[in-house]
Amino acid sequence: MWVLLGVLIVVIGFALRFNPLLVVTVAGVVTGLIGGMDIVGVIAAIGKAFGDSRYMALVFLAIPVIAVLERGGLKERATELIASVKAATTGRVLLLYFAIRQITAALGLVSLGGHAQMVRPLIAPMAEAAAETRYGEITDDTRQLIRAHAAGADNIGVFFGEDIFIAIQSILLIKGFLEQNGVIVEPLHLSMWAIPTAICALLIHGFRLWLLDRKLTKMNLHVSTGGSAR
Repeated sequence: MWVLLGVLIVVIGFALRFNPLLVVTVAGVVTGLIGGMDIVGVIAAIGKAFGDSRYMALVFLAIPVIAVLERGGLKERATELIASVKAATTGRVLLLYFAIRQITAALGLVSLGGHAQMVRPLIAPMAEAAAETRYGEITDDTRQLIRAHAAGADNIGVFFGEDIFIAIQSILLIKGFLEQNGVIVEPLHLSMWAIPTAICALLIHGFRLWLLDRKLTKMNLHVSTGGSAR
């Protein structure tokens, strides 16, 4: 059980807001040493894992592209687009993105979205613009609330959508875990049973976004009433 000390280090380190890279590295070293590896073996294992996963660093290539697009007025064009749609609300914009994110993830297009590529430069500004079109200038707290829901729509959409795709890592992980415990199941069956879960996630999160619209409306009415009273 002492091997689980690495998990405790991660929890404490993140709770105290230490450098995440340092926390994870220390946790890995401690776990390896307690597990019976020598320091050279631990460093070699970390190096091998980094080398095997180096393709993940390719995501950073998107950052300069996003920066150029933002400098060219990407946020402003997205804001103008939403402002011209009278029926658009913050909840409806996020629900539409949620559905698109879930469907594309179900088709295996997991990278077609994400916080850096879509939420920050496009989805969050569009959701904020929908609120500003209806309610006027919004407070910073409201803006942060909308951004949090935009990030949540991306996370939840891809999480419950990707399991429908048969060749995704999560399906293979579930299959391997079940086989280790004597349960034999086909990946296709796992994918099929992920469909009802994805539908429930769409309905539940759609209800949450409807509540978000109601909350924004109430906040705006409260501000308006307070302003007229003064």
